[in-house]
Amino acid sequence: MKRLLPLALIALAVFGGLWLLAPAPEHDSAEAQRREAETALIGEARRGGVRLELSDAIAEITISEAARPDAPLVLIDPGHGGRDGGAVGVGGTREKDLTLAMAREVRDRLAQRGQVRVALSRDGDATLTLDQRADLARRLSPDLFVSIHMDAAPNAGATGVTVYSLADIASTTEAAALAQAEAERVGQVVSDADAPVEFLLTDLALRDQMSQSAAFARRILRRAEAVGDVPLRPTPHQFANFYVLRFGQVPGVLLEAGYITNSADGARLGSAGGRAPLVEALAQAIEADLARRAGN
Repeated sequence: MKRLLPLALIALAVFGGLWLLAPAPEHDSAEAQRREAETALIGEARRGGVRLELSDAIAEITISEAARPDAPLVLIDPGHGGRDGGAVGVGGTREKDLTLAMAREVRDRLAQRGQVRVALSRDGDATLTLDQRADLARRLSPDLFVSIHMDAAPNAGATGVTVYSLADIASTTEAAALAQAEAERVGQVVSDADAPVEFLLTDLALRDQMSQSAAFARRILRRAEAVGDVPLRPTPHQFANFYVLRFGQVPGVLLEAGYITNSADGARLGSAGGRAPLVEALAQAIEADLARRAGN
């Protein structure tokens, strides 16, 4: 018995040392890496740039500097891109090219004035799914989200700007069809893995998001009327359940800048000069909306 006691103590010491040297469980390691990534993301965003590993299509998201490092942030999302060309307009113009051009112009206008920081979901011809766009909005946590599109219509006479904000039920059959077509064009909107994200939003938070989005849409239209030379649809503010707006989890709108299948709208949206009044109205609305909320 006296001989067994030292042997037991030695065995206990050996197994205890092996347990201390054993690697941490994969779950704990993965959780630590996730927290580290999220912390780094927040820090990088404050310094003016952020690198996200969303897909091969997204390498780096650049955030423009502003007069204050803590200035509010707007994420501008040029519709379509890459394999998804979007609508084809008069003369063969492609929606994905024109939305990117307009997004860059809004960014440059805002960056020049320095009141807000600006990021683009794509600054090149990248293919992004709606899942990726919404995920990017959640990761960056901008104060506003603006998705820019340009529509096509079988009626060549269709013209003018429409601003859509989020709602559970579409305000018109046209709005419902547009939201459905957008989801079908890009592919699967919400994966099973991401579905629980909707439940993270309380009903109150979602209603507040919808309310602020609607107020922002109305502000854009008021600025467009004040600037002038921005043709509007007869019912310029409409509502629909756009998933990129819902799952981005921040106030935002989807802006249909016009119908590029219409000769007048196509000419207006096909040049920087033609887009300039709408670019200015959108930039003013973004600044005013963010300034109002910052003052609350």
